[in-house]
Amino acid sequence: MFYRPRREVASTGARLGGAPEWNIREAHITDPSGRRVVDFANHNLHVVSYSVPVRRRMTLGELRPYLHSLPEQPDLIPYRTAYYTPAWGFCLPHSQLEAMADDTYDVVIDATLEPGSLTYGEVVIPGESDEEVLLSAHVCHPSLANDNCSGLATLAWLGRLIGQYRRRYTYRLLFAPGTIGAIAWLAANRERTARVRHGLILSNLGDGAPPLYSAAGAVMPTSTGLPTGSRPERTCRPGRRLLPYGYDERQYCSPGFDLPVGAFQRSRWGEFAAYHTSADNMSLIAPAHLAHSASLVAKILDVLEANCRPLNTLPYGEPQLGRRGVYDDAGGRPLPQDVRLALLWVLNLADGRHSLIDIAERSGIAFPALRDASKRLYAAGLLVDAPSGLQ
Repeated sequence: MFYRPRREVASTGARLGGAPEWNIREAHITDPSGRRVVDFANHNLHVVSYSVPVRRRMTLGELRPYLHSLPEQPDLIPYRTAYYTPAWGFCLPHSQLEAMADDTYDVVIDATLEPGSLTYGEVVIPGESDEEVLLSAHVCHPSLANDNCSGLATLAWLGRLIGQYRRRYTYRLLFAPGTIGAIAWLAANRERTARVRHGLILSNLGDGAPPLYSAAGAVMPTSTGLPTGSRPERTCRPGRRLLPYGYDERQYCSPGFDLPVGAFQRSRWGEFAAYHTSADNMSLIAPAHLAHSASLVAKILDVLEANCRPLNTLPYGEPQLGRRGVYDDAGGRPLPQDVRLALLWVLNLADGRHSLIDIAERSGIAFPALRDASKRLYAAGLLVDAPSGLQ
């Protein structure tokens, strides 16, 4: 993958002031006998994230509007948040809610909402160019394995892998809360965004659904996605494209930034039964699926690193390839017909305006075959890199 091994990794973090910072110490609902019917200490999905402090005695009738459950999934705890309006609540299995006696309950949420900061982490892995590939995963969903931890694990693995090789691009790995974290990073790095050439949001990568790429906002970043010719084994299905909602791709693709960033997932958000529930646990994901997801992203990055805009040095008619040794392998045997076809496609579209990914899209030939063909043509002096000003 990429070039020859070389380690060169820089890490940085950032803290930004903003809305009140939420911290929680404990939360529980206690019945008249002293038994804690719901306890944050048992599962942190039991409390609506960002709940305001509460210390009250309430009847079940008074309490019910603050209790969230899933009647259609009665044994699961839902995940709920209250980021943008002062509110509070508890989440519990619907079967447990239905079993609660009509009593008076002591309700406690020992939390603070005070001036503080938003914390995100980033790792910058320098390359030969200051042009960047942005890879991001959200860190804001507690106790959710697929819709949080799978992206974090994949991104951490990719960072370690990328750091072992010489790179053309600089890679920026961002670990931030969803939505507000991406907005905070963009606000603090508005000038730097001009360097971003490609980007992927990584999430929901540990289940068994087929890999999925989708994009949102004002651009359709085919070069960062999975174009037909570069799709590893053509295993990725197209997603719903150009939608103004989703994960953080909608922030990076908002009109003021319009960055070429898409989302890479397996199960799409909201489209698997365990989404935002306690069922999104370690039993939902498998090492084999995580490994496959990580390998696909690594192949995508390999395509980006190998992509180029070749320029034909003999563009006036088709050059004679046989006498230049291009049509023969190292042993002098003729090349297979599909290899010859890849050579001709590259030569025909090597006008300095088409990249190898463009040629893959146009021809339907897999990117690795076109990359090998271009190497052969470069070696024969039939291709050079197009000047940077040629578009």
